[in-house]
Amino acid sequence: MTSVNVSPYGSWKSPLTSGMIVAQAVRLGQIQVTAQGLFWVEGRPTEGGRNVIVRRTSDADISDITPSTFNVRSRVHEYGGAAYLIANEAIYFSNDSDQRVYRHPLSGAWPEPMTDPGPFRYADFTLDASRNRLIAIREDHSVTDHEPSNAIVSISLDESSKEPREQLLVQGYDFYASPRLSPDGRQLAWLSWNHPNMPWDGCELWVADFDADGAVTEGKIVAGGPEESIFQPEWSPTGTLYFISDRTGWWNLYRIWQDEVNALFPMEAEWGLPQWNFGLSTYGFHSPTTLACLYTQEGNWHLATLDVESRQLSSFDLSYPELSDLRVFNGHAYCLASSPTEPHCLIQVDLLSNHHSILYRSRGLPVSQDYLSTPEAITYPTENGQQAHAFFYPPHNPDFSAPSQERPPLIVKSHGGPTGATDQSFDVMIQYWTSRGFAVLDVNYGGSTGYGRTYRARLNGQWGIVDIDDCVNGVKSLIRQDKIDPKRVAIMGGSAGGYTTLCALTFRDIFSAGSSHYGVSDLEALARDTHKFESRYLHGLVGPYPEERERYQQRSPIHHASQLSCPIILFQGLEDKVVPPDQAGRMVEALNNKGLPVAYVAFEGEQHGFRKADNIKRVLDVELYFYSRIFKFSPADPIEPIQILNFS
Repeated sequence: MTSVNVSPYGSWKSPLTSGMIVAQAVRLGQIQVTAQGLFWVEGRPTEGGRNVIVRRTSDADISDITPSTFNVRSRVHEYGGAAYLIANEAIYFSNDSDQRVYRHPLSGAWPEPMTDPGPFRYADFTLDASRNRLIAIREDHSVTDHEPSNAIVSISLDESSKEPREQLLVQGYDFYASPRLSPDGRQLAWLSWNHPNMPWDGCELWVADFDADGAVTEGKIVAGGPEESIFQPEWSPTGTLYFISDRTGWWNLYRIWQDEVNALFPMEAEWGLPQWNFGLSTYGFHSPTTLACLYTQEGNWHLATLDVESRQLSSFDLSYPELSDLRVFNGHAYCLASSPTEPHCLIQVDLLSNHHSILYRSRGLPVSQDYLSTPEAITYPTENGQQAHAFFYPPHNPDFSAPSQERPPLIVKSHGGPTGATDQSFDVMIQYWTSRGFAVLDVNYGGSTGYGRTYRARLNGQWGIVDIDDCVNGVKSLIRQDKIDPKRVAIMGGSAGGYTTLCALTFRDIFSAGSSHYGVSDLEALARDTHKFESRYLHGLVGPYPEERERYQQRSPIHHASQLSCPIILFQGLEDKVVPPDQAGRMVEALNNKGLPVAYVAFEGEQHGFRKADNIKRVLDVELYFYSRIFKFSPADPIEPIQILNFS
């Protein structure tokens, strides 16, 4: 029998090293399935974050498709998504460095550019076969002193034509998404919305006919509006238009039937997602009257089939609480899946036999499951009689226990967005901490998705208040249960989660330390200096700017550094266009001037989110060193020190 070592929390030796975390790990996404095989995009930290299209053939042969000099990534809305399309025995894709569209024959010939060099970005492609062209979203950055313009365009596939390759089809709104062609090629459906809305606030579903020349005629709005969010319009094989709407307070499935909006299966569950990226998919057609779908309830995702004639929903018994990116082809559903003990993998589900299998893993499980902490879904009271949701991960390592009277330090995680959610998928970063003796609380604060529009709307006008309250009350709940050390509580987050982190450290006194990854410190600066897609996002989260300028200043940590009293470490990519690096730099200067312990790590070549393996490893090592100094424990492994200003 193996003996268990007694050692303070934080000092446990874990087999899950930072080097192991970044080695061989890839991000999976953007699934497509055709007769030519199963395709997906891999984001590879070990290749500097390069995105590569990978194919799995019917005989299970897996190979890279994208040549090493290309990076499949669209920057429309900065966040991109839907960066490629399989059609006509070729891949049409957006290349990261020049944002041109390339045609890459599946035969293996070298990719050739289809669009001219210029200030354009493309995403969300669909094939218009009868007119020999692609239809796509285009973002035009040609006017440098004004925000870019967005439109739906066609891109001709006829190499011999003397006509201009691109044709404007739809323009006039601030944003477009999801151009979808009807099966007979006669109609186009799409989503559009204007400032200050985000697509999850409200957008419109349009339908229009094509004229004889392939131009889009005057269309009409068939669903949606400023306070109704529409998601994923799709045509059925017989030409009926389906879509997801939150008109009842929950993102549910609808269709246009005899010129009326027809609810298909009303339920208190979410079928939709916040459209941060193009190409998100939670349903697909198995037959003209049957579809496969994903929905989430109480933090767990489910795969099901829906018979639209009998209105019968049949769920599959899968052991994955996180499912995404659903595609349906030839009697099978394909999606990404994960559980607390299963890294993200690509699975295939036979829709008739219910049999499922793993086709590809993002990585092998880096350690034995014995070292993994199992999350507990918790709901707890928060301000104004509301409830908040989170996942609690206790410290766990079979080789160690702590002294009987000691309670573990806690790391509170605040997710990004803020319109987004955390889930129970395998998170190697969380396991890095729990296997060393930390507890982790991963919070779905008010404003998170997955719990209905009312819960999502709790953050409207309240960003920097509700999210902090829900994080603080989660900590208080754990303290009441004697599960953590109240004197060793840290909070960390990236982007919007970084803002929540900085606010929590500034305006509350329950935290002992914090870590901000490319976080917002100055709301006013963000309102003035960010990219188009999010340039009015704060209008709903905080209030209209500049009318509510005082409120922006009141909720900006940079203006209240005098209220800070605990150590902070900040990480920042120097090419970040979403949260400019100046925000982190000014925060560090303010903290240093006050004499507070502060550390700052900046990465050349990184944008909004770290993609390079060495940098991801460095973040983990530095954070562990930082917490070891602040919480006064000795890490089990040697770590290269970092300078912490005003700390000895």
